[in-house]
Amino acid sequence: QEKLSCLSAALFGEDCEISQEQLYELLKYAALGKSQNATQPSWCRIYHQSHLAGVVVIILHEMSQLHFYKFYLQFRHLRRVFRHRFTLTPSANFPASLYGEGAKLKPQNTAQGLSSTGGECPPRRSGLQRDPIIQKYGEKKQGLTSYTLTLEEQKKNDYPIKGSPECKGYIYTECDQQRTDSSPLFGLDCEMCLTAKGNEVTRVSLVDAQGQCLLNELVKPETTVVNYRTKYSGITKKMLLPVKTRLADIQTRLKKMLPHDAVLVGHSLNSDLQALEMIHPSVIDTSLLFARNAGRRFKLKFLAKAVLGKEIQCEEKLGHDPAEDARAALELAQFFIEQGPAKVAELNLEMLLTAERLAEASQNKAPSQPQRCRMQKQATEPPQVPRACFLDCLQVTGQKPLLLGREDLTPSGLCQSNLNSSNKQILQRALSDVPQSMFSIIQFSLGPEDIASQPLAGLCEKVRSKLTDMLTIYAGPFEESFCLKAVKREFGKCGPIQSLTVVTETYQPYVCIQYEVLEAAQLAVESLNETEVAGSCIKVQRPVTAAMLDCDVLLKELELDVENEGVIYVAGLKKSWTETDLREEFSQLKDLETLFLPKDLQSGKHRNCCFLKFQKPESAVDALEVLSGCTVKGSKLRTRNALASGHLWRWMQQMNHSNGKQGGSISEEKMKQLPVTEQDLRKKVKKLDLYIKKLYRSLQSNTLCVVLFPGGS
Repeated sequence: QEKLSCLSAALFGEDCEISQEQLYELLKYAALGKSQNATQPSWCRIYHQSHLAGVVVIILHEMSQLHFYKFYLQFRHLRRVFRHRFTLTPSANFPASLYGEGAKLKPQNTAQGLSSTGGECPPRRSGLQRDPIIQKYGEKKQGLTSYTLTLEEQKKNDYPIKGSPECKGYIYTECDQQRTDSSPLFGLDCEMCLTAKGNEVTRVSLVDAQGQCLLNELVKPETTVVNYRTKYSGITKKMLLPVKTRLADIQTRLKKMLPHDAVLVGHSLNSDLQALEMIHPSVIDTSLLFARNAGRRFKLKFLAKAVLGKEIQCEEKLGHDPAEDARAALELAQFFIEQGPAKVAELNLEMLLTAERLAEASQNKAPSQPQRCRMQKQATEPPQVPRACFLDCLQVTGQKPLLLGREDLTPSGLCQSNLNSSNKQILQRALSDVPQSMFSIIQFSLGPEDIASQPLAGLCEKVRSKLTDMLTIYAGPFEESFCLKAVKREFGKCGPIQSLTVVTETYQPYVCIQYEVLEAAQLAVESLNETEVAGSCIKVQRPVTAAMLDCDVLLKELELDVENEGVIYVAGLKKSWTETDLREEFSQLKDLETLFLPKDLQSGKHRNCCFLKFQKPESAVDALEVLSGCTVKGSKLRTRNALASGHLWRWMQQMNHSNGKQGGSISEEKMKQLPVTEQDLRKKVKKLDLYIKKLYRSLQSNTLCVVLFPGGS
């Protein structure tokens, strides 16, 4: 968390995991800036590093993610202040790993301030190998045939396929000649209006490899126009009144114009071909060509500016110009083919996109606001960076790194207990010493008896059991001959179901349903309790256990969690819908920033729900009102505020798929000897959270503060 600064990052699902190398990159650049060979992190970006007042790393010794979620209610300050959460690869000696493998650290005085000696900082290794473009295509230049979509890629991205039942009646271009690297490229783009039939073409543009416009034609839709979408299409009712050209005319002309070895180029070209009701075997899709991680895609407007230096889709123009868009897509493909993947990767498009977004955000701020350090998560994965001894570099520049804690580091890098310092004493020393240090590591810890009283195996089972209960609902009673399929269908509208069983121990049958996401279970309780399902008026409730007595409090706090601010959950989606389909459907929602479509971690298949993150919380509230009960393509949507949209979602998936072998158990006899109860432990964790709160509030503005749970789960 950057104290009193502006952070804008959409950390959903797959984005919430970083390695120690990535964390090391961030800390090194934050502390050193561009001096001593420090470079911008490859996975995120720090703006105005020179404005940073300091870097503070708070380590909660031997505590893990399990402890955070087990004592979620007690960590009140942490969950309300620290917006960005990541899963970090554990380390056997985590504090030492922060200093770099060649660092030799030794105590400077009784206050455990550390200095470091010897060694130069090794240069940073190139990150190209981890760039998604390099991972997909390699570094060497290749001919255009290497970048055309395979049949499997076309199927995956909803392209019209010859012989497919869904494409019955579509026109085949009959361009069956074998492609070579000298086959001609043609840029294609269409503008659509919403009609009674769906999306229908109202304008088509085709350009050749020299950028010459071969076709730029208005098209009369077959059915009544419901929404001209003038803001995007540029089409008005007046423009279409004199038009006589129909879709069949355009299909015939395109079929005649394209040579038999033509390669069509477009941005999300599948939408254009679907609207044209045409099938073409060889395509280059620039939204997929300029690859990103996690299925994201760059917008054509951004790529044109970042790669070609061209401004398209300008706001002063009425709608998009399809000829301009077709030409931009064509030139992007030509640039990629001519320059090769390595040159494209060196553009660092993720960094440019981040800079553009932050520039836009800064323009919307009041001019009186001070300039602050800002950081934004990027989608590209980082290179494996060798750990440079940047604390040595700090010492060379005259800055004094500081370590305070109950663990001391010897010159050999081994940890030795120093139990004379309590957490309270560490806090007092930190409040006075941290302002004098550019880089500080403050280590708090529970006592050995506290950690021993909560072995990981038992702790993991407790957390897993509670999460399972929160994901589970019971519904009933039903008639003896009730239709189980009807029940599954109705409850499935709330979200993905992991399991459904019939409870027969009761006088009348009930069903036990375990969902995959918390929002689905809560939605079922809120929307289906005391309603008629499968011919019976039923009650929907969660299991009643001792651990679930505070469930309502926990759910309320999760909803208020800063990580879920401005995020809503939408269920009732068809599994066949792609992320592109959803982006188009939700494009009218104001301030929509990110869309996350969850997948099964094992099969990779999409679920029938998604999360929408908005730039402003009030926009999320408005979207809830618009989407609740709304019918999209025949499916009725159900929505609510998010409960586990980011780090918790991914962590829960890992918990569900892990085998539960956490280790760290102790004997029953030894457990009986431990004086610490869970109630005592909750009090100590609550006090630990209070110490972090006091330390955080004492930090200067523009201090980068990171809290680490370095345990193994």
